[in-house]
Amino acid sequence: MALFLGILTGFAAWLVLRVLLPGFYTVNQNERAVKTSFGRAQRLGNATIAEDAVSDSLNDEEKVRYRYPQVRVIMPGGPYFRWPWQRIHKVSVATETANMAFDPESPAANRNGTVLEAVTKDQLNTGLTGQIRFRASERNLYAYLFGVANPIAHVMGYFVSVLRERIATFEAPTVTLGGSSEGVTVEGISINDLRKNLRDLNEHMDSECRCSEARYGIVLDASLITGIDPPPEVESALAAINTAHNQVSSDISIATAAADQRIVESRRAVEIETLRAEAEVEPLRKLAAQLVELKRGGKAALDAYVRNAKLALFEQAGRVIEEVR
Repeated sequence: MALFLGILTGFAAWLVLRVLLPGFYTVNQNERAVKTSFGRAQRLGNATIAEDAVSDSLNDEEKVRYRYPQVRVIMPGGPYFRWPWQRIHKVSVATETANMAFDPESPAANRNGTVLEAVTKDQLNTGLTGQIRFRASERNLYAYLFGVANPIAHVMGYFVSVLRERIATFEAPTVTLGGSSEGVTVEGISINDLRKNLRDLNEHMDSECRCSEARYGIVLDASLITGIDPPPEVESALAAINTAHNQVSSDISIATAAADQRIVESRRAVEIETLRAEAEVEPLRKLAAQLVELKRGGKAALDAYVRNAKLALFEQAGRVIEEVR
């Protein structure tokens, strides 16, 4: 009997030390957790990511391809309990920052993860520098934990492919000098256009990479491309081209401004001459209106006005020639 009690006590102690105590766990504030039973994550019924708002950026084909199930997320707190056949997968949801040239699978690539190379539309090889901010998606932890083997590598590869495609096809808005549709259109250099439109480029990357949350379970908070530089061997040539381009643009702007000034001066001259003509015509209009009123008063009044007008003229004339009928 004593032996049986000893075995029972030992088994109870083993059960407490190896099963019950290790089964308690907590989740930190910057973590989320998913529980699996025999390798299967606890799910929210039959709900999938395709029915969630994170899939709004996907097309119909992608919604079928990335139809991940929605899982039950364990929020920060505790202590919680798990059974030995259950496993807890904890994920940090804190925002992380990485160089956009960083390759998780090959850290030595892209000049040790410092500069990302891309080719512009005019075949100019450029070096891009910048950073991206990302975090694990709390609403799609299944994709992050079980959907892909290395979600960071997938999302970085997707980001780089979208960025290179945008660099290769980027076209800046057409610049028209002269302020009208008849002005001179100037075609810029691709690398200069990219530098001038960094904000638009970053916004485009944020928009295109919004689907990464539904694809890989990673949210790209922002991309910040800070530098676009040509290779050293063509930098001097590019500087000379930029100087010539700026000089031509300056000459065109000066010529256009001078032409606009002449047009304004011509318009003012026309307005002045028009006012002078109107000033000369106005007395005649007044006189015609007075004669019309006199005619309405009768022929005698009009004859008297004509006689008085002739007398005023006779006083000013030095010689009068009268027609003999």
